[in-house]
Amino acid sequence: MVSTVASVEARENSELGRILHQFDIPEYLQVWLEPAIRLLLVLVIWYLLHKLVSLLVRRLETRLLNTTDLKTESQFDARKRVGTLVGLLKQVINIFLFVILALVLLTQLGVQVGPLIAGAGIIGVAVGFGAQYLVRDIITGFFMVLENQIRVGDVVTINGTGGLVEVLTLRTIVLRDGTGTVHVFPHGTVNTLSNSTRDWSAYIFNVQVAYKEDPDRVIAAIREVFAELRQDQEIGGKVIADVEIWGVDKLDGTAMTIQGRIKTRPGMQSDVGRAFLRRLQAVLIERDIDMPSTAPTLQIVNPLPKAP
Repeated sequence: MVSTVASVEARENSELGRILHQFDIPEYLQVWLEPAIRLLLVLVIWYLLHKLVSLLVRRLETRLLNTTDLKTESQFDARKRVGTLVGLLKQVINIFLFVILALVLLTQLGVQVGPLIAGAGIIGVAVGFGAQYLVRDIITGFFMVLENQIRVGDVVTINGTGGLVEVLTLRTIVLRDGTGTVHVFPHGTVNTLSNSTRDWSAYIFNVQVAYKEDPDRVIAAIREVFAELRQDQEIGGKVIADVEIWGVDKLDGTAMTIQGRIKTRPGMQSDVGRAFLRRLQAVLIERDIDMPSTAPTLQIVNPLPKAP
């Protein structure tokens, strides 16, 4: 009885309780209506705060993209870097906002959150001894992203496994290889990381021809094919530098190998390589340049995995 009277007096002394009392709302409705209105106000304020933070994050993303130095980083690379950073920032902000929302809702429902926070701190210390790997993964992942070592959309090789980075969280890296298999790596387990799409990519070609052929004649054919490739409206824009022909790289029992490199935009080496090989084959056949049939004549080195 005493607690009921105290709760009634508390409601009458609150601003919301006085407003409800002015509308002559019955007491039994006020018991449920006042907490419901408080919870609704909390949810509305949280929703507006969430939208405001999302807007600020989007403006931050736009500002980072606009301040990118295109002399040291391409627009494509900048979008991947900024997108990865903003994605991780959104994860941290969402976790923080949901924790705050849960605490406020519990407070409005009459739950004493002080003991809960104190108990959570004690439990956190105990769990911390068993969560060392989790902390290691988060800290390692933070510095990997901060140092721009890896981004969503990169083609990388982690611990000998290659694939496309599809998801990058605070704790894990998710790769999908060319067969569609998904590989998940906690940040703390990454021992070796090779990024094939950092700043620029390269297509390495090996052209094997018969011993009787003149290497200068073959190199001239390669340069001619590359010149035509640069004029292609679809492929030409993916090439960022002139072809590099390193000359005769190998002599074996069946052929001599002429090796070279074509620099491309990040992730475009396979598209450029396939178009280059298709044109080169036609030119070699047209000029009657013999290629040995007992060994692979043309090959793509480190092709990108197919898009899922």
